[in-house]
Amino acid sequence: MKFSKMKRQAWGRAFASFLLLATLAPAVATGPALAEGRNDDFFALFKKKNGSKKQPANVSTNANTGHEANVGGGKATTETAVVVEQNVAPMLSATGAAELREASARYRDILAQGGFPKVARGNLKKGAKGKNVIALNRRLFVEGYVRAEATEGEFASIYTTATEDGVRRFQQNMGLAATGRFDAVTADLMNIPVQQRIKAIDANIARLEAYAENLGDRYLIVNIPAQQIETVSGGRVFSKHNAIVGRPERPSPVVTTALSDVNFNPYWNAPVSIVEKDLIQKMRGGNDILREMNIRVFKGFGGQEIDPDSVNWRTAVPDDYHFRQEPGEHNAMATAKINFPSPFGVYMHDTPEKQLFNSNNRFFSSGCVRVQNMPLLVNWVLNGQDGIGEAEIATLGETLERRDVKLATPPQVRFAYLTAWPTTGGTVAFRKDIYELDGTGFVTGQPMPVGELSPDGQRYVLKPLPRLVASVEDENSSGGFFGFSRKKTPNSGVKRASFFSTENAGATSGDDEESASGKVIKKPNSLTKKPATAASAADKKTKSKTAKGKKDAPGLFDWSAWRKEQAAAAKGGKGKKVVKKDKASDKSKTAAKKDKDASTKKVASADKTDPKTDVKAKDAAAKKKPVDAKAADAKKAADSKTAATDKKAPDAAAKKPAAKKADCKPGADGKLPDGCKAADAGAKKKPVPASTAAN
Repeated sequence: MKFSKMKRQAWGRAFASFLLLATLAPAVATGPALAEGRNDDFFALFKKKNGSKKQPANVSTNANTGHEANVGGGKATTETAVVVEQNVAPMLSATGAAELREASARYRDILAQGGFPKVARGNLKKGAKGKNVIALNRRLFVEGYVRAEATEGEFASIYTTATEDGVRRFQQNMGLAATGRFDAVTADLMNIPVQQRIKAIDANIARLEAYAENLGDRYLIVNIPAQQIETVSGGRVFSKHNAIVGRPERPSPVVTTALSDVNFNPYWNAPVSIVEKDLIQKMRGGNDILREMNIRVFKGFGGQEIDPDSVNWRTAVPDDYHFRQEPGEHNAMATAKINFPSPFGVYMHDTPEKQLFNSNNRFFSSGCVRVQNMPLLVNWVLNGQDGIGEAEIATLGETLERRDVKLATPPQVRFAYLTAWPTTGGTVAFRKDIYELDGTGFVTGQPMPVGELSPDGQRYVLKPLPRLVASVEDENSSGGFFGFSRKKTPNSGVKRASFFSTENAGATSGDDEESASGKVIKKPNSLTKKPATAASAADKKTKSKTAKGKKDAPGLFDWSAWRKEQAAAAKGGKGKKVVKKDKASDKSKTAAKKDKDASTKKVASADKTDPKTDVKAKDAAAKKKPVDAKAADAKKAADSKTAATDKKAPDAAAKKPAAKKADCKPGADGKLPDGCKAADAGAKKKPVPASTAAN
């Protein structure tokens, strides 16, 4: 008996140990998560300084696929390097549009012949044989990655060096890790229908034409969907840089212009939209963040510096203040910033958060572009101007000396949106349509946040939408510059038209509309070049409703005024009426209407009463004392409904018509008998019809 008990205890301890090991094993195997989800430089540095806990590992989507991958678990599939010796063809060139037209014709031929051959998911590498290799070689040949010999004879079923090279080039063109090994992700991209590829090609022909205008011999291109920058000289790519670009909720705009100047160790002038949506929200717990991050506050741009502790930031209007971060280790611009004229207020800059470039998905920013290896790019841009070279650029980065250099011979810059472009060998590179713009006619301008439309129903606007001035206690949501959500406040602040716009949006005209939150919204015709039509007018009427429950979209521009409208239109639901009402006024109007209806009913019923009842009512009204005017006014202010009823009751009684007596008839002399004069006068005054009184 005792032995049996000891045996049960031993088995119990063994089972408990097994459960403990099973619980701990995943944690030991995976190790700590590398968090890069909080993707804005400023908040990331603030988090470090305050010892915040690590965030959950960010899950990203592989370029051009829907497959998820842990951001912290691997290196980026593209690299930052000098490639001038590799003879790399640029993503953008003067001949790109013509080459893409030729590719479009080839892909249509593929469609006419039945499309791309299907390939099975699996893992294959050099030396593999079998039917899956036969299908792979055939697929590579159809799109131009291997020659016909790879599909004929004994080589058709072998994973040869040619097959490996074809797979590697295909992966590179898709933005994948170019390993030369066939895997499931590569198979999924090969199985994308040719019709989808044709759509992407056709959408990018017009873009390549527009971006190539006035390109010049030296230019740099920021391809947003590819998250890459190329510097080009004499038709050859000098260097490639990984870039961090705008996330789908805050898309980067497309800009075609020339660079203007370079700022070494720049100030960071916080955009008003970021101050409103992010910075002030963090300050509600105190202003220590300003001191820790070396931010100074001024009364307007160029105004006098103020003590932030002297301002009530819960009710302050962000547009009235200028927030400036000084140069230093925590500065969001880090060592350098490259400027160019743009109505959308964007630029390129360095970042203190270098580890974010290790992610394969770098759609992290609020619209501006962060550059990996900024000293290399700045050196190429300056091109030896004023004797500034690598050594001096490095020294400036260490000393934090402020210096601005206006470019004497500025290169052209293109913030481009290319989801397809021609590559060496006649093949085409593709990227995911991250902002969902293919097929919309988009070439240049500011994309709307994914899932939203402009006031005239487009996926983009050609010039900035006006940012709305607001007190910080509004219903805007965040996710913004700091990358964290904020709760809606119960009481919205008062919105008013902006006379200060960081986006150079232009003056506000009087042709505006008011939303449910009190915001002033520019009408569609004042925002875009699209002419008004009967259809657009009907569409505008339909979109004037807003929906509940959807958060405002954050960004360098304020899209929140019509987000709810778009959600309502998409779901077919009913939105709120776009009018902000005064509750006190509504109550007063309701009470007045009830009083008017009550008075109307009394007047209407008076016409149906018998003579005796009417005479009594008349006598009662005559005996009633007049109400003192001042007392009536005071009573009305305290209770509008009661005052209105008390005031109108005697009036209604006074206006009741007296019933005409049967014996009040003119005599032979035409005169009325005594006592009939007043009644006659009352008979001549007809009561107000009930329908008239109600109106």
